[in-house]
Amino acid sequence: MISRRRILKLGTAAAGAALATPVTAATSENNCTALPPSIASLTSMKDQAKPTTTEERGERQEKARRLMADNKLDAILLTEGTSLTYFSGIHWGGSERLFAMVLPVKGNVFYVCPAFEEGRAREQIAKAPGAEQADVRIWQEDGSPYQRVAQGLNDRGLSTGTLGMEETVRFVFSQGIGKASPQMKIASATPVTAGCRMIKSNHEVELMRLAAKVTLTAYEAAYHALNPGTTKPQLEEMVEAAHTRLGFSGSADAQVGEYSAFPHGSITPQVIREGAIVLMDGGGNVEGYASDITRTFVLGKPSDKMKTVFDIVHRAQTAALKTARPGLECQAVDAAARSVITDAGYGPDCKFFTHRVGHGMGMDVI
Repeated sequence: MISRRRILKLGTAAAGAALATPVTAATSENNCTALPPSIASLTSMKDQAKPTTTEERGERQEKARRLMADNKLDAILLTEGTSLTYFSGIHWGGSERLFAMVLPVKGNVFYVCPAFEEGRAREQIAKAPGAEQADVRIWQEDGSPYQRVAQGLNDRGLSTGTLGMEETVRFVFSQGIGKASPQMKIASATPVTAGCRMIKSNHEVELMRLAAKVTLTAYEAAYHALNPGTTKPQLEEMVEAAHTRLGFSGSADAQVGEYSAFPHGSITPQVIREGAIVLMDGGGNVEGYASDITRTFVLGKPSDKMKTVFDIVHRAQTAALKTARPGLECQAVDAAARSVITDAGYGPDCKFFTHRVGHGMGMDVI
């Protein structure tokens, strides 16, 4: 799936391409001498990442079943995306052809798959929980995947039950399944999927912390490689190369000077000069778990005003962190940070502090 960050990078790449001297991921892997010393000296951290096991995914499915019972759902249907990977380990890109996993509250999981993708699907299903009893229902190009879903539900005595779907399931799929199984009620599966995914396991927290460590290390290495005259695309390529040296994928959007005030970037070509503010917003991916980190710095000596504003923002972040605790509504954390900004003369409300404090993290950045 193309992330918001990837879309933004595609939108700005063309504008700065003529200014860039490429530092590609391939270069960073195969020819360290072509990289700045701060990046070439990085070593892989990949051995610190422990993959999610089939047993962990099986435990997630059992928790989902308990939540399904609590929410009066007889089954949930998952299509392409991170929830499918979370519960099964299967990675499947989106297309017009339905590939789905159906997890019933009782009984075996079943899969619905395009016939010509069966081989690829079975390779991944073999590593999913309950692979020994895998029920794979294929459909041909002139057939109906929705009928396959309906038949699978009917075989489990669920044709008149309630089927949960996430909000990310395409309308054409949910509509087709509803028509193929008209006595089946369709409801939201989000209380189940989010109910499992929102609270991270210790292993998930370890992976997220490692992802953050990787990105911060990449940022620092790229910062030490900066010189006056470095372009925005060159800095972005250095961040990507640093992630690759560390053993993971990762990237960042860089914004310079006045354009650092654009939360999601500018298409204007940008060159880093002495004394310029540079903002990097990006992250990496470790075993499917993301980091999303923004850092602001100055090449050279910052002005007094830069120091003042930086200190205000830092105090606002500190206030938010001190306020946050389990069970507290997110708006209270936002208010704690916003009050610091307002008291410093950069309010009221969203006048200068134009976004919220934080967002969801894990396998998705939302």
